[in-house]
Amino acid sequence: MEKEVTKYRIKEYLELEAQATIKNEYHNGLIIAMSGGTLNHGIIGNNINTEINSILKSKNLDCVSINSDVKIFIEKANSFVYPDGMVICGKIETATQDANAIINPILIIEVLSNSTERYDRGGKFHKYCSLPSFAEYILIDQYQPVIDSLYRFDNKSWNMMTTIGLDKSIHLQSIDAHILVKDIYRNVIDLNSPQFVLDF
Repeated sequence: MEKEVTKYRIKEYLELEAQATIKNEYHNGLIIAMSGGTLNHGIIGNNINTEINSILKSKNLDCVSINSDVKIFIEKANSFVYPDGMVICGKIETATQDANAIINPILIIEVLSNSTERYDRGGKFHKYCSLPSFAEYILIDQYQPVIDSLYRFDNKSWNMMTTIGLDKSIHLQSIDAHILVKDIYRNVIDLNSPQFVLDF
C-alpha cells in the first residue's frame, strides 16, 4: 500500500514557513525542506551578491540585489522557491499571497551542488521561465571555476555562454556589467587543490 502524501494549501505552507527554523520550498501542494549548503556554496553566493550590489551602487541603477533569504513565487507552477540570489529592476512586485515573496526578478543566480544541479538546470529553470520579467540565469559551479550564463533574447529562445577559468570574467547582460570570475570564487576553500581543477 502506497504511503499517502500530504498536500498543503499555500496558506498552510506560509504559516508553517513563518515558524520554521529552516527554509522550505513549496511545489504545488508539497513542502520540500532545503538542505543546508556547503561552506563554499555560502562563500560563492555571498561573493557574487556583494559584487552585484557594488555594481548597482556604482552605476546608480534602479535595481536591487537580494540574497538567498527571500523566496520567489511562481504562479504558473504554484511554487515558492529560494534562489541563491536575484536582481529586481524598477518597482519590486510581490505575491498577493505573501508580501515577502518576489514575482518580478530580472536576474536569478543559483550556485550548483551535486544534489541540486539537475533540478536547477531543468525543472527549476523551466519554472523560472514562466516569469515574464525573468531574462537572465547565472549557474555557478561550486567545485570548479565554471559559470553558465543564460540570457533570454526573445520570448521563446535563450542563449547560453560558458565561462571557464579564474582569469576570465562574466557579462551580466541584464545590468550590463562584468564580474571577474576570481572575485566570485574569492576565499573558496581548497580552490587550488587537486579537487578544484577542470576535468573535461
